[in-house]
Amino acid sequence: MRIASRWIGGAVAVALLTQLTACGTLFYPDRRGQIEGKIDPAVAAMDAIGILFYVIPGLIAFAVDFATGAIYLPADQHAQVAPEKLREAIGADGKVDPIRLKSIIARETGHDLPLDNPQLLQRSGNLQQLAAFGLHPAA
Repeated sequence: MRIASRWIGGAVAVALLTQLTACGTLFYPDRRGQIEGKIDPAVAAMDAIGILFYVIPGLIAFAVDFATGAIYLPADQHAQVAPEKLREAIGADGKVDPIRLKSIIARETGHDLPLDNPQLLQRSGNLQQLAAFGLHPAA
């Protein structure tokens, strides 16, 4: 019985160690290989939490993320579209055409968003949100 509890304890320790080590490498594997850039505050905070609970795994997490480059934000990537260009997606009845919107976003940002996903949540905005972007309701 004593050997079985040691094996279980060892397995739990290894599982916790892998969960706390190198958050950026685990969550953002596509960022590996970068050598510089702005540090992602979310990844740095997750690694710092590892230091708060267990010093050695937290330091290992920082070391691995810096060594792999996963702690850095992607270089020169942005996903912004000017509000004026998005007006093309608004129909005469004031509703947004998802097909047009998808094509505009793909053309401007290079990202193909799954706007036809049945699990996509759509919420209506209000006039204050439009005013914050300097837009006026056209419909």
